[in-house]
Amino acid sequence: MARTSADPCAHVREATLKHRLKHGCGAYPYSNGPLLSTIAAAAGAKRILELGCALGYTSLSFAHGAPKARIDTIERDPEHVRLARENIAAAGCDKRITVHEGDFAKVLPALEAGYEMAFFDGNTPAPALHQALRGLLKTGGVLVTANLNHGGTADAVHAALFDGKSWQSALVDDDGETAISVKL
Repeated sequence: MARTSADPCAHVREATLKHRLKHGCGAYPYSNGPLLSTIAAAAGAKRILELGCALGYTSLSFAHGAPKARIDTIERDPEHVRLARENIAAAGCDKRITVHEGDFAKVLPALEAGYEMAFFDGNTPAPALHQALRGLLKTGGVLVTANLNHGGTADAVHAALFDGKSWQSALVDDDGETAISVKL
C-alpha cells in the first residue's frame, strides 16, 4: 500500500524494524501509520485502544492523528514495553498514551468500555479478543484489524467481521490483511 503523506513517526517504525532484525523477535510495525492517523482523525476518536504495541509506532501514529485522544495500548513483551514507553516519552506523549504490560485477555477486562476506535495488530486475530473489543467499543466505533491473512482463527474473525450483522466492514489493502469495521 502506498503512503499518501509523510510519516511523522517513521523513525520509530525504522527503529522497530532494526530491533526485530537484531533480536529476532516478533515486533512487526504496521505498514501504514499515516492511514491509522487519518482514520483516528476522521473518527474524531477521544479514546483509542490498541492490541499489539511493539515499540510504540502505531500508538504515536494515533496520537498524531487524534491529538486530543487518550490511548491505551497493550504489549506483553517487557523489553518492548520498556522501549515503547521510552519512545512515547521522547515524543512527549506519555501523558496521553498508557502502555499496559500483559496478555490481551488479562488486560482487556480491566479496561472501561467507551472507545471510539480500536486497533488489533497482535499476531493472528482471535474471535474471543474481537468479541472483547466489540464490547469495549461504542456503537459506531471503528475497529481496524490487521493480520487477517494469517489463516486459522484469522479466518473466523474475517467471517465475523463480514457477516453484516455486527459490523460494517471493508478491506483496505490488496492482500486482504487489514479490514476497517464499524460497530453496528
